Amino acid sequence: MAGPTEEQRRAADPGVSAWVSASAGSGKTRLLIDRVLRLMLAGTEPGRILCLTFTRAAAAEMATRLARRLGQWATLGEQDLARDLAELTGEAPSTEAMRRARALFAAVLDLPGGMKIETIHAFAQGLLRRFPIEAGVAPRFALIEEAEAAALLASAREAALAQAPLSEKGARAVARLAALAPPERLGEAIRSLLPVRGKPGLAATGNSAEGVAAAQRRVLGVGLEEDAETILREACRPDPVRETDLVRLAALWIEVGGDAHE
Repeated sequence: MAGPTEEQRRAADPGVSAWVSASAGSGKTRLLIDRVLRLMLAGTEPGRILCLTFTRAAAAEMATRLARRLGQWATLGEQDLARDLAELTGEAPSTEAMRRARALFAAVLDLPGGMKIETIHAFAQGLLRRFPIEAGVAPRFALIEEAEAAALLASAREAALAQAPLSEKGARAVARLAALAPPERLGEAIRSLLPVRGKPGLAATGNSAEGVAAAQRRVLGVGLEEDAETILREACRPDPVRETDLVRLAALWIEVGGDAHE
């Protein structure tokens, strides 16, 4: 594997703050790993380093590659290790740096739970678990999975329709919706009215005539400025090809209709 470029080496310097923007596959993960390695070589304890990513896959990949690199340092010969550290830092390593590089693998293995490489969501969840009272949440809260959330929502929806007394207006709304949607898609139709992940559903955004009309136009592909007259005019706009077909169809219809009449 080729060593880091001079720009990558500068961005991995733990003594400076760096903002890196690059396309996929350009080496951002390697740069982050290099920065973590240089932090530990400079004397920072592994347990005091926190790495946050957006996805679990990215966190797992980073942890795996970091452990592999530290394992290599623990087994490399003196010359190979000195060369690797020189490529990483841009300068010849000291005897202390060589000694610390070899000891880092064991130091990370001894950490309870390993290096703190996790997603932003997991980090936030950990903070809430440590300070539930300050955050205003139940001390023993649990995160709900997607499948469980969908099942609970479906159960609550069915229970509400089956047991809750509906007003006359609500009963008419459910009856009209049931008439428009087949039985197997009634739940899906109701679900489209409800908010999902903080986004308002049709019931919230379309609780007025204007909101419902806007939603209908989006589904039907009709522009906001179009009305019945403009839609009809567009549908009946003369088309040379279509006009010829209509004339032929009309002639056939008259002929067949005449025979049938007689």
